[in-house]
Amino acid sequence: MRTICIGLLFCLLTGPAVFGQSGPGTNDLKIITRQEWQAKEPVAKMKPHELKFITIHHTATRQKPGVSVAVKLQHLQAFSQREDTLAGGKKKPIWPDVPYHFYVTCDGEIGEGRDIRYVGDTNTEYDPTGHILVTLEGNFEIEEPTKEQMVAAKKLIAWLAAKYQIPPERIKAHKDYAQTACPGKKLYERLGEFRKEK
Repeated sequence: MRTICIGLLFCLLTGPAVFGQSGPGTNDLKIITRQEWQAKEPVAKMKPHELKFITIHHTATRQKPGVSVAVKLQHLQAFSQREDTLAGGKKKPIWPDVPYHFYVTCDGEIGEGRDIRYVGDTNTEYDPTGHILVTLEGNFEIEEPTKEQMVAAKKLIAWLAAKYQIPPERIKAHKDYAQTACPGKKLYERLGEFRKEK
C-alpha cells in the first residue's frame, strides 16, 4: 500500500498555514491516509479543539500480524459508526468516526484515524478535548507491544510533541485520566519511552 510522509499528510488535511513546517522524524515517518484506507465520511458533526496533550491507548484486542492497517481501520470505523455492545456489556453510542487520531499496528504501520482537528471519543468518563489520541494495536494486559510498533509509535509521538509544543509531562495514558486499565500494564510501564525528547 502506498504511504505518504506525515508532513505532506497534514498539509493535505489542514493546509500549510497549520502544518507547513516539517518536524523531527518526518523523513521516515509514514502514514496511511484516510483516503488510502478508504475511510467513510463522518456520520455526525464533530467538535474542533486546540491540541494540548498526547494520550496513549490500546485497542484491548489481540494483535493480528499480517492484516493491513487499512482493513483494521475499516473494521474499527464500522464498529464506531453504529450502536454496539462492548465486551463488558456496556452500550456504545454511535460515534461520528474512528475514536482515535492515529492507529499503530503490531507490524509498525501507522494509520490516520479521525481528523486531528476534532475531539476524539471514549467509553470512559473523561473529556478528550485537547487530547491527540494515539492507539496501539493489542491487549497489553496480556501481550507485549512489538519492536516495530514501539519504533513507529515513538517516531509519531516525538513528531507530534515537537509540532504542537507538547511537553513530556503532557504525554500520558488513558488510565491517567479515567478508571480504566487502558493502555494495559505491559505498555503503561514503558510510557517513559515516549516522553524522551528527540
